[in-house]
Amino acid sequence: MSFCSFSVPLSESSVSTPFSLCSRTPLKVPPCNFPGALNNIHSLTGGRLVCYGGGANFCRRFYGLRLWILESLNLRQRNRKCGPAHEFKSIRSQEKDHLANHLETTSSCEGQVINLHNDSIETTSTQPPEESSAQNYEPDVSTEVVTSIESKSFQQTHSSSSSIEDSKAPSLCIAVIGATGELARGKIFPALFALYYSGFLPENVGIFGYSRKDLTDEELRSIIASTLTCRVDHQSNCGDKLDAFLSRTFYLNGGHDNKHGMSKLNARMEQIEGKSEANRIFYLSVPQEALLDVASCLASNAQTQKGWNRIIIEKPFGFDALTSHQLTKSLLSKFQEKQLYRIDHLLGRNLIENLTVLRFANLVFQPLWSRTYIRNVQVILSEDLAVPTGRYFDGYGIIRDIVHSHILQTIALLAMEPPISLDGEDIRNEKVKVLRSIRKLEPSDIILGQYKASTGDKVDVYLNSLTPTYFASALFIDNARWDGVPFLIKAGLGLINHRVEIRIQFHRVPGNLYRERVGHNIDLATNELILRDAPDEAILVRVNNKIPGLGLQLDSPELNLLYKDKYKVEVPDSYEHLLLDVIDGDSHLFMRSDELAAAWNILTPILHEIDRKNVAPELYELGGRGPTGAYYLWAKHGVPWGED
Repeated sequence: MSFCSFSVPLSESSVSTPFSLCSRTPLKVPPCNFPGALNNIHSLTGGRLVCYGGGANFCRRFYGLRLWILESLNLRQRNRKCGPAHEFKSIRSQEKDHLANHLETTSSCEGQVINLHNDSIETTSTQPPEESSAQNYEPDVSTEVVTSIESKSFQQTHSSSSSIEDSKAPSLCIAVIGATGELARGKIFPALFALYYSGFLPENVGIFGYSRKDLTDEELRSIIASTLTCRVDHQSNCGDKLDAFLSRTFYLNGGHDNKHGMSKLNARMEQIEGKSEANRIFYLSVPQEALLDVASCLASNAQTQKGWNRIIIEKPFGFDALTSHQLTKSLLSKFQEKQLYRIDHLLGRNLIENLTVLRFANLVFQPLWSRTYIRNVQVILSEDLAVPTGRYFDGYGIIRDIVHSHILQTIALLAMEPPISLDGEDIRNEKVKVLRSIRKLEPSDIILGQYKASTGDKVDVYLNSLTPTYFASALFIDNARWDGVPFLIKAGLGLINHRVEIRIQFHRVPGNLYRERVGHNIDLATNELILRDAPDEAILVRVNNKIPGLGLQLDSPELNLLYKDKYKVEVPDSYEHLLLDVIDGDSHLFMRSDELAAAWNILTPILHEIDRKNVAPELYELGGRGPTGAYYLWAKHGVPWGED
C-alpha cells in the first residue's frame, strides 16, 4: 500500500493536539472550522507537521487541501477572517471553468514529504512511521474550495525564480533576426511599436533583436528609438508608450555561429518568459544567401515548446522555379507549412484587402465579374523613383522582385472563385487554382525596359545590361470565367509618376442608342471600375452621363470615393497590417508553397530567355513614360492603357 505525506512548517505552539486528515468516513470541510479529531497528522521535531493518508486519492486533492490548511491554521495572515486566502482568489477565478475536469486527476505520490513554504513547494522522500489504511478525502463542494489546480499553472503563479515577475511574463515574443539592418530599423520596429501603441500587442510582449553586432539592450533601444513615432491620431501618452515598448525590447549578439547564437537567443527568451506559456514569432530579415542557415539553426535551437512558432520570410523567394523548389523543400524539412509566412509588404496595402470586399460584399459587382461583361483588366504599378538598392535589385530585377509575388497575387485575388469561407487556407486554395490556370509567358507577350541613368541623375546605376526595371505583359487565364480576357500588367521604376491601381474595363454597350452622342472615340464611353492605391487611395466608377444644358451630349465622368475625404484616419503602414495578420494566424495574404511554385512556372520560361540573352530590355528615359513597345503591346490586344 502506498502512502502520501506532506509536512507544514509550523511552530510547536500552533498545534497542541494531533488531528486526522484521513478518516474512514467522508469528511465534510466547513468553510471556516478546522475538523476535530484528526489522527493522521503527526508532529515532528523542527516545527513541522507531517500528514499521511491514502496516497492516490489524497494527492488528487492536494492543492485544495493545501488551501484549506493554510486558511485554517492562519499561516499566511494570523488576523485573517474566514474565507479563502487572498492569493488564491485569482487562481480560483481562473480555474473555475475547469473545476469539474480537475476534481479527478491521475497524479499520485509515494513516500513524499511536501514542505509548504510561502511561495514554493519542496518535495522530498520519506516513510510514514506507521501504516494507515487508505481513505478517500471528500471535501464539500459547497464550500467553493478549489480542490485541484494544474501543476503547471500553480508553478507559473508561484515561481519566484523567474527573471521578471510572472505578472509581467510575456505571452508573445517577437524576434527580429537582422535587427540592425535597414528594413528592421525603418519598417519592422516602427510597425511593431504602432501595433503596441494601438493595443494590438500584449502589454507584456517581448521584443528581441538579433544580429552579429556587439550591442547592449540600451544601444539597440537607442538605435530604434529615433525611428519610432506615434501617428497623428494616436498622440496621447505617446512618451509613456514609447518607454514601455523600449523597456520590453532586448538584444542578443548571435555572432557568426548561428547554431550557438540561436541557442543563446532561446535561453534569453526563456529567461524573459519565465515559466509562463508564450508564443513566438521570428522575422527573418536576412539576405537570401543566409536564409537557409538561419532558418535551420532557428528550427533546431530556438523554437518554443510552450506555444506556437511562426516564421516570417522576406522576398525574394528564390531565383527561379528550381532554386525556389530547393528553398521550399529545405524549409518544409524544418517547419510545417502553417508556420511559414512569406511576406510581401505591397500585399499589405488596403487596396489588396479591398479586392475581396468589393467582389463578395456588393451584389452590384458579383454578376458582372466574368468574361461576359469585362473586356480587360489592367494592373499598374509605376514608381517615379529609381532602383532602391542596386546590388540587391541587380541580382533579381523587377520580375523576380515585384511581378512574381505582388502582381500575380493581386491577379489571383481579383480573379479567384468565391472561397467557401474567409479562412486563409480557403482563400489560398482558390488563389492557387487561378495561378495554375495562367498561361506560361512567351517572349511575344512581354515588353522589357531599363531606364537610362547616369551619376548626374543621383540614382543607383549599379545595373548590368540585362536587368529589367520595367515589365509589361498580357496574361490569360484559361478557365471558364476568364477565357479570352487579357490581364495587362505594367510595372516599372523611374517613370513619370507614381501610380498604383487596378482598372477593370467593361465591354461596350451592345447596340448603344447614344453611339453618335459620345464623340469620335467610343472607348471613352466604356464603363470602368478603378481601384486606386496611389497617389490618393480611391474607388472610382466611370459612367456615361448627359452634360447639363440644351442639346444631348454625353460625358464619362468618374464617381469618386476619395478615402482621405471620407475617412479622417491615418492609414496604417502595410507592415502593421501584415504583422497583425501573422499574430492572428491569418495567412490569406501570404504565399503558400504551391502558390509559389505555380507563380514561378508562369515566369520561369521568360526568365530563362533573359538569362540566355535572347530577350533584351528596351532603354527608356528616367522620368519618362517607359518603353514605346508597351503601346504596341496594348494595340495588339486592342486595349488602351487606362491611365493614358
